Amino acid sequence: MFMSFYIGVDGGGTKTAYALFDEEKNIVAEVKTEGSNHENLEGSFDEAATIIWGGITKLLEAGNVTLDDIGFTLMGLAGIDHPYQHDAMCEQMNKRGLKNFEIFNDGFIVVKAGATGKAAIGYNCGTGTCCNAIDLDGKMVQLGGFSEFSDDKGNGTWVAVKSFKLIYDELVLGLEKTAMTEMFKKEFGVNTKEEFLGTLAMAESEERGRFIMSLIDFFFEASKMGDKPVLKAIDEMSERGADYIVSHLNSLNFGDGEVEVVLSGSIHTKLPNEVYLDCLKKKIAERSDKKVKYIKLTQAPVTGCVNWIFQDYKN
Repeated sequence: MFMSFYIGVDGGGTKTAYALFDEEKNIVAEVKTEGSNHENLEGSFDEAATIIWGGITKLLEAGNVTLDDIGFTLMGLAGIDHPYQHDAMCEQMNKRGLKNFEIFNDGFIVVKAGATGKAAIGYNCGTGTCCNAIDLDGKMVQLGGFSEFSDDKGNGTWVAVKSFKLIYDELVLGLEKTAMTEMFKKEFGVNTKEEFLGTLAMAESEERGRFIMSLIDFFFEASKMGDKPVLKAIDEMSERGADYIVSHLNSLNFGDGEVEVVLSGSIHTKLPNEVYLDCLKKKIAERSDKKVKYIKLTQAPVTGCVNWIFQDYKN
């Protein structure tokens, strides 16, 4: 009996994950490559497609299968926010010989990875922010994802910048004190305004990861301490998250039952964020009568690809 295999691709700004699945949704092989968001690449769609095609080729080799063994490929790619972007990427993948595939924004595979049914809302706060939903009619809507242009808040970049700004306000401007200032001084060995400002060079060096992650850690540690400036920022990011989620609840068809909200990205899944999540849930409850079930995404988003394939594309 011939067995079909299926490919899922989760393409982000910094890395791309590929998974080969069998008929039982088991992962047969996995590969990772650099990011494939065309908006971040000098060669745009062509370069992004080259990266993805290379990753798929490596995945086929790792799984000891050929393209003819693949029943369907589904990709969730960052930067695919408009129909013309979808069409341009599809054209590039067709030119390289890929058949039987579909491409969506990467925020939608989060919904399919964490939800128990076909309809749900996915709110992702990782490197960036987006809030995607699929309703009972199959309507798909993305909110956010345009950084400052859509006033996205709560992602890692936003939290790190906000943390630095609050420390700047105290240390340089003499404004409200925050517990993060002493945390920063201890971690980076700075005491003066000049030394503090000099640490910004780390954001453009090999130490960028440590610098950004430290600021994020300070933020959530201070939130547990009831730090007033941080709690104000938590209120701000929760309010924007509630804007997105409530908009989906009000405008899409989720029926009369419970609506699942899948929370993904490192801000939602890898940090001590209880103060923030409690604030977010409270704001949503105050603005919507819908009963909401919150699900923290524990599996890799790429698993949403195979779930989607089996729901809608498997012959």
